[in-house]
Amino acid sequence: MKLTFLGAAKIVTGSSYLLEVDTQKILIDCGMFQGSKTITAFNRRDFLYDPTAIDCVLLTHAHIDHSGLLPKLCKSGFKGPIYATRVTHELCGIMLPDSAHIQGFDAEIANRKGKRAGRKPVEPLYTIEDAYATLEHFSPVDYDKEVTLSPNVVVRFRDAGHILGSAMLEVMVNEEGKTTKLVFSGDLGQPNQPIIKDPTFIDEADYVIVESTYGNRLHEEYDKEEHLATIINASVARGGNIIIPSFAVGRTQTMLYYLHNLLKAGKIPNIPVIIDSPLAISATDIFMRNTQDFDAEAKGMLESTKNNPLQMPQLRFTKTADESKALNSLNEPVIIISASGMADAGRILHHLKHNLWRPESSILFVGYQAQGSLGRRLVEGASKVKIMGEEISVRATIYSLDGFSAHADQEQLLTWLTYYKRKPANIFLVHGEVEASEPFAQLIKETLDISTYIPNFGDSALLNGLEWNIEQAEVIDPAIRQLHEHLELLDKEYGEYRRYLEQLGSADNKKMGDIMRNLEKMQVYINKLKKGV
Repeated sequence: MKLTFLGAAKIVTGSSYLLEVDTQKILIDCGMFQGSKTITAFNRRDFLYDPTAIDCVLLTHAHIDHSGLLPKLCKSGFKGPIYATRVTHELCGIMLPDSAHIQGFDAEIANRKGKRAGRKPVEPLYTIEDAYATLEHFSPVDYDKEVTLSPNVVVRFRDAGHILGSAMLEVMVNEEGKTTKLVFSGDLGQPNQPIIKDPTFIDEADYVIVESTYGNRLHEEYDKEEHLATIINASVARGGNIIIPSFAVGRTQTMLYYLHNLLKAGKIPNIPVIIDSPLAISATDIFMRNTQDFDAEAKGMLESTKNNPLQMPQLRFTKTADESKALNSLNEPVIIISASGMADAGRILHHLKHNLWRPESSILFVGYQAQGSLGRRLVEGASKVKIMGEEISVRATIYSLDGFSAHADQEQLLTWLTYYKRKPANIFLVHGEVEASEPFAQLIKETLDISTYIPNFGDSALLNGLEWNIEQAEVIDPAIRQLHEHLELLDKEYGEYRRYLEQLGSADNKKMGDIMRNLEKMQVYINKLKKGV
């Protein structure tokens, strides 16, 4: 069999993997690339396979970096079923049309500017009609039940504990009378999240394809509710708003859970909590209708108080654009939760535009910020940012609370891997930037003595029982391959270059000024590349 890595390879978005068993072609996820212009340009590339030849799709969960190119796939001729959990099907029913709306809006803006510049019109990746047509392909499945894809392939969806409906996949492949088991982690959740059940532990696999978003980090241990209360109380005392860029599905509901508890306990002022995202409003409604998938604690709250932990008297929803704009003229402090989580699109941009320059306001990031995103630049300390063509000074207090992440951290990922009773033949690390996946690969080798491989985009793993080898990507442009080779060379030279500069500066302090100026020039250039400039 052959497994090709078509996304989330040394980055955290665009998850997609093609599994070929004899003549059968199975696609695991079909995610959108998010982040800088360089990364999002991958969305417009032709698929590296014939969409009409794909037999089925296995979808781990509804987040757009896993599901967002499904309408493009169907538009390009895919006719098969899309297997996903029932809640994932429901969530995609709102998320894919919302993504299509964003594609159309972005194309409209680009075409206004392009027309004045004499450029050719830009077509959206897909339309709202394409998104709704895609939903017709969904075939909902239950957790823990086997689904037979063919006489040779059986799959089982297990709870990944990431967001409601999220799944990891057990894929059993029979070739020449022997069965090989692959486990795809999808996005592995952080244990003890509010509302969501903990990730399922699996005890056997021949190959594991696991995410590594936080492969180099541990989530900070602290009382999340108390820390959140401190931030809110300080902001209210200054007379400022609390703006929370949040993923509409998962993180928004988690924040509501914590705010519900804080308000009920009287630990924060009785100020309005506003969900300003039509998508988040619809997603919250889906969460409220699917309490059967809540964890024991959330179910206990429902039973004991007859009060949904996602509901509170202070909660308001703004559905229309006019209602959203009106929030920026309020005279009292408010908590505004709005999409997107990385502050790259949507109504959150308007709230940042109106609050970033205000020293009394607070901007609170509660999730991972990908390279090239506006959220990443703010978290890294940008003093000025451009929003919708306008330069905004950053005077608000910026907070980043990684402990709220729905992703498992390094220790939690490693714990999940230790449950395998026998060592897998290999672990493939995906869905992580290099600085996260490489330290995690080293840790796995030192702790578990299991081989790992971090694939490049387009690499294929040829799997034959417990024997495997890599076919390096032939699909990457020669220029990109050359770039990879050059960057690998730079990695090797970096340590030597750093030692040389340190020695030079120590030997002659007069040279420090020149060294720092050259390094600052390099940093400016790198920052421009990260922004897609």
